Amino acid sequence: MSYGGDVHPYSYQITISGDLGDVGREAFSDFKIESYETATVLTAYLDQAALYGTLNRIMSLGFELVRLDRVTGGRRPDGRV
Repeated sequence: MSYGGDVHPYSYQITISGDLGDVGREAFSDFKIESYETATVLTAYLDQAALYGTLNRIMSLGFELVRLDRVTGGRRPDGRV
């Protein structure tokens, strides 16, 4: 019996409300960070475990999750993170 399947990394864009501040920037230093007036967008290649870990980090730091998008065609050809 097989459970799950192949878990591949994909490119995700995670939008949170407001600015990260110094602590948030340090906590997400492994992401591309884009700041806008009312939101911050984090972008990275993540597998499922890393995605859930990131969502937990957002919650633990008290940030408000606004949006989560898997970027179409955002999977690396070699499957590396």
